Parts: sequence; structure tokens; C-alpha cells
Amino acid sequence: MCDREDESGQLGAFLKACRARVRPEQVGLTPYGERRRVPGLRREELTLLAGVSPSYYARLEQGRSRNASPEVLDAIAAALALTATERRHLHALAESAGRRRLTRPAPIEHADPALLELLDAMPSVPALVLGRRSDVLAWNPLGHALLAANLDPGSPAVPGRRPNMTRMVFLDPDTRALYADWPRKARAVVGNLRLIAGAHPDDSALASLVGSLTMASPEFGTLWNDHRVQACATAHYRLHHPLIGDLTITQQTLRSVEQPDQTLVTCTAPVDSPSASALAILTHLARPAEPPARLADNRHSAPNGTVCSKVGT
Repeated sequence: MCDREDESGQLGAFLKACRARVRPEQVGLTPYGERRRVPGLRREELTLLAGVSPSYYARLEQGRSRNASPEVLDAIAAALALTATERRHLHALAESAGRRRLTRPAPIEHADPALLELLDAMPSVPALVLGRRSDVLAWNPLGHALLAANLDPGSPAVPGRRPNMTRMVFLDPDTRALYADWPRKARAVVGNLRLIAGAHPDDSALASLVGSLTMASPEFGTLWNDHRVQACATAHYRLHHPLIGDLTITQQTLRSVEQPDQTLVTCTAPVDSPSASALAILTHLARPAEPPARLADNRHSAPNGTVCSKVGT
């Protein structure tokens, strides 16, 4: 199935959404008090700022032009005051729109052995390994106890039963209750998923995930249609945990070089803080009766990978 037309539509939708978020006075334009029929910048205002042809830009937004040069995209990005993350997403969408591509079935993901080694090496730190689509590929007992104690601890070992963190945030009542500022967590999850979708437009499983969430959760659909993107970044979240009460965690991610679509997510708290004490209590409560310390699918063997590039979810 060819998705070229759809990707052109995604490029246009992203441009429209970004244009609607920019007020004329933010970019030095005077609206002169007239009644404006559109939110944000008009097309002609944007093209004036970017120095591109109005007719060409109109074709770009309408999905009728698939050959935007990097220079034109950078000019538009500058006129819209896009962030570095938004600029990269714009280029990814334009690149996808400009080539023919066949959607292929996605292979089953297996956790990178190097990430699993790290998971085993930090029994006192809540941690889990996420795949490209935010499927949980593995977690340690403390990660399971902190973020998903209501789920079967062995579920990541079975591809057909793996929890999906994005699905949990929107559809699992326990996960929703866990995050004190759930709307902020939801925006971060959707913004990151938007980036992944832009980088992997041929991922049929990712498209199915987005489609099913859009149907099942109006809140997800609203955030998805907003077209905001958000790179993974270190984030602090306040949690309401059913066993240890309120605590604040710092969520960070280590990305595998060998398999960059996979990440190791860790949750920590400052030493000697009340939140660290709460995690210590959970460590005791979550200690398994017998090893292993990790619950994951170990049947897959892959080359060792190194880990670097700290980001967060």
C-alpha cells in the first residue's frame, strides 16, 4: 500500500497547525485591529516572512507539492519560529512526502541485550525497556511495582500480551490515577509518538496503534490532531502510588546505539529525599521471592550494543 498521498497530507496538516499557533504580533506583524477569519498567521503573512511564493506554499499545505527543498523548509521553519524538534519533524514529513514507499509488516521487537544488562544491574532503580511504539519489552521488579503493579509482571515476555505505555496512559484507569498531572503526561506521550510516526511513516503497527487509540480515546484524538511534537526530555512527575503514597520522580531515558528505537527508562529521586525513602520502601515490597530480577523475553540473541544519548519520555 502506498502512503505517499497521506504523508503529503500530514505535512500540510502540521504546517497549518503551526501557522495557527503563531500570532502576528509574535513575529513583528501589526494586525491593524481587523477581524481575522483564521487563527494565527494568514498564508500570505507567512509566505512574506519566509520569502517563498504564496502559490507554492499553498500547494505545500494542500499536499500538492512533494519536492520542498531543505532551504525552503528552513525558511518556513524560521518564519514559524519552530523549535529544533519541530524543525526536524518538518523535514522528516517533507522527506516522507517526497518519495514512494510501501508499508510493510513490522517485525516483532526484542529487547537489546545491552539494555537488558543495564536493567539487571540496577535492581534498586525502577526501570523498563520500551520499543519504538512504546511497547514494554522488559522491566525490572521495581519498575513494574512503580508504574504497572496492576498488570501481570510476566506480560512483556509475550509479544502478543505486552503492555503499551501510550495505551496505558489513555486507557488504563490505574495508570491515569498514578500521574498527579495526567494532562501533562498525556501531552508528552502524544508529542513523542508524533515524532516517531514522522520518522517511521511506513510502520503499519504504529499506524494501527494510533488508529485504535483515536477511536478509543477522544482525549488522545484531540491531542493527536493538534500536531504538537515533543522530543523525549528528562521530566519530573508527581505520582500518587497506591502503596507508598505521593512521591516525585525524575524520569530519564538511555537510548541504545545498536537499536536506537529502543530506550531504557529509569525513575529516580534525589538522595535522602522523602521520594527516595518511598522508593526504598517499594524496593522492599517489590523484592521477588526468587531471582531472576528481570522479567523479559530472553529467547532472542542480538549483537551487543552500547548506550549513550540521554533523553526522556
